[in-house]
Amino acid sequence: MAKDPQYALSFGTEAAAYDAGRPGYPDDAVEWLLSRAATDDDARPDVVDVGAGTGKFTASLVGRSASVTAVEPDELMRARLAAKLPTVVAVEGTGEQLPLGEDSADVVTYAQSWHWVDVGAASREAARVLRPGGVLALVWNVRDEEVDWVRRLTAVIGASIADEYETSAPPVAEPLRRDAYAEFRWTNELDRAALHSLVSSRSSVIALDEPARAELLAALDELLDTHPDLAGLDRYPLPYLTRVTIARPI
Repeated sequence: MAKDPQYALSFGTEAAAYDAGRPGYPDDAVEWLLSRAATDDDARPDVVDVGAGTGKFTASLVGRSASVTAVEPDELMRARLAAKLPTVVAVEGTGEQLPLGEDSADVVTYAQSWHWVDVGAASREAARVLRPGGVLALVWNVRDEEVDWVRRLTAVIGASIADEYETSAPPVAEPLRRDAYAEFRWTNELDRAALHSLVSSRSSVIALDEPARAELLAALDELLDTHPDLAGLDRYPLPYLTRVTIARPI
């Protein structure tokens, strides 16, 4: 992944927190994007998940795909994925240099990872490995800030690189073009420890020194303890929009 290697390769140090706090993905979003690929006789597709991390999205592909290959540059994240998902082939690589041959996949997915890549290079690589009729699927979970406490949560923890990225119409480059878009609303319920893990696994928070991180987590606890929609709860319903963009070779 390109953009900012210091941040992009920082997640492995918080792999356990990433696994504990980051949300999964709704089934209808996964099934919708897989259905966009044309395969022979409606066979299950071969999928490559790029920037797979600890396998939060990869896990949704297992059982729905003929094969799943996870591409992840961070060794610690990749090791955690391999331990959790033994049927997945986990390989080192980046979106700009996929360790795969031409015409080797029906679907290439990026969940929470396209904002790290060089769009031109990653678009060319996706097109290279896709078979005829194949698709690139770009996926983001975005917190629903129409909800007051979620908007205040962002004010406490700050906007991330992903939060500030254009996820409704993400950029792609030749030889790809955007082809379809869908949005899925759902809620992920977390306890306080998982919400702490969600925040602690953000690249901007990983980069903080310990006093600054402790101050941020204390502000998070204050929000949970005082907001009228949250006070007294031990589990917190965090609403999401899952945005999926499909791109195809021109």
